[in-house]
Amino acid sequence: MLTAILEAHTSQQLAANRAWRIETELTPLMRDLGLDTLDSLALAAQRSPAIAAQVADALLNQESSFFRDAPMLDLIGKAAAAMRVDPPGRRLRVWSAGCSVGQEPLSLAMLFAENPLLSGATMPEILATDVSEAALARARSGRYSQFEIQRGLPIRRMIEWFDSDGGDWVAKPDLVRRIAFRRMNLVGDPLPQGRFDIILCRNVLLYLTAEHRSAIFERLATILRPGGLLMLGAGETVIGHTEAFRPSPDYRGLYELTAAPRG
Repeated sequence: MLTAILEAHTSQQLAANRAWRIETELTPLMRDLGLDTLDSLALAAQRSPAIAAQVADALLNQESSFFRDAPMLDLIGKAAAAMRVDPPGRRLRVWSAGCSVGQEPLSLAMLFAENPLLSGATMPEILATDVSEAALARARSGRYSQFEIQRGLPIRRMIEWFDSDGGDWVAKPDLVRRIAFRRMNLVGDPLPQGRFDIILCRNVLLYLTAEHRSAIFERLATILRPGGLLMLGAGETVIGHTEAFRPSPDYRGLYELTAAPRG
């Protein structure tokens, strides 16, 4: 019942080898609601859409960190700086799909702001989406614990882009304003309007069925600009899931449209 709630709200599945997360992640919610058992929580969720949403949010894997897989993010920065923009002056568009509580899009904003080729008036537009409203609320707040801020964020960037507030660190408003946050389920919600030059969809498809993965790849292909790049998680690939993308010969570990023009 509880895993069915997760799938109904997010289209994600909880693999059998991760069933231990059910009790681990839901115990704090049960405590807050004054419930003693998972069965009582399932019944409460059945009666209350709000509690069902809390169950789904608790079971989502929101594991993330700043500058996660830093060499790949550096590659994104280099690729963005090298992209030819037509018409001249058009802002590059970057989409962080499955942004969790915001470390990835904030990392991109810092990366672009620090690149002299990208930090001017035409700094890339960043869209960040996630299926969880609770995760997006945290992302918009830009507030992170000392533990979260130290995961992947060098002291120089921490001091430059964040302010200390008690035991937390809060992203400066100018940094957060560079990102547009929006709730979106990749499986069924309408796609963002327009086309993107770079799409990051890391460690999202892992939790979806093979059918959903293939469908999402086809959807992403419709809004990636020719010459654009797709980035997946380290354990993900397009191979066996879609013919719409192929490995980029120019940027190892990234993908481009199969029909993308060369030269």
